[in-house]
Amino acid sequence: MIKPILLSLLFWTASLVLLANERSISTEIQESDPIKIEMVTNFGTLIVQLYDETPLHRDNFLRLVKEGTYDSLQFHRIIRNFMVQAGDIRSKNATLTDTLGGSDLGYRIPAEIHPHLFHKKGALGAARTNNPDRASSSTQFYIVQGRVQNDSLLQHNENRINQFLASHFATNDPDNKPLLDSLAAARKEKNEELVKTLSAQWNELTKTYSRFDRYTIPDAHREVYKALGGTPHLDQSYTVFGEVISGLEVIDALAGVETNRQDRPVVEVRILSMKILPK
Repeated sequence: MIKPILLSLLFWTASLVLLANERSISTEIQESDPIKIEMVTNFGTLIVQLYDETPLHRDNFLRLVKEGTYDSLQFHRIIRNFMVQAGDIRSKNATLTDTLGGSDLGYRIPAEIHPHLFHKKGALGAARTNNPDRASSSTQFYIVQGRVQNDSLLQHNENRINQFLASHFATNDPDNKPLLDSLAAARKEKNEELVKTLSAQWNELTKTYSRFDRYTIPDAHREVYKALGGTPHLDQSYTVFGEVISGLEVIDALAGVETNRQDRPVVEVRILSMKILPK
């Protein structure tokens, strides 16, 4: 038989354990709360939520926000029904006629491409050059506007996704290195006829390349694309590391400005400030 004093002691100990567990659970929930960024532009304010599934991009973006890197930068590339792009560090003091789009901080972020992160309207993606690792620019990013899709468009975009994937995996296939090296050498020597011949061989190879798992747009993504819109053909080729959770109408305002033939806005479109919101 358990005596009353021992029973009280056991109850007190159990209460402490339960309290500790509750505090631990509370801390875990707090730590897992998504990080949110307030992005103030001269066309309105966006609230962006960063994904924990892409920690390299998340942490890089956070550091740049804290350092004020994005404050006063321009949206230097805007394509209506596609996306708005910013992050060229030269754009802070650039005029409307300066050529932009080629500058960042000189390092790349390894790709963090996940099947469940996709280019719906409001998606925050990392811009990049056409490098074989699909590594991202240190500073340049884009926000998706896109357009509402239907089944026919989605099928077309799924084919485009797989064309991009075929090219990516073919480029990284050691068996294809001799052809790519020859093509690079021909370009360096400016042998236009040989470049034309080898390029045709490469294009034909990528059309039939099949050493990869073909991608199918998931049904859940299809429903979002048909209801909200987006740019499906970018899926699985670029890192999506966040999304706009407030201010989708601001994306439409940004994307609606007049641009020139180089997709450069003819009026100033700026990020006035960015800050991390308290949890």
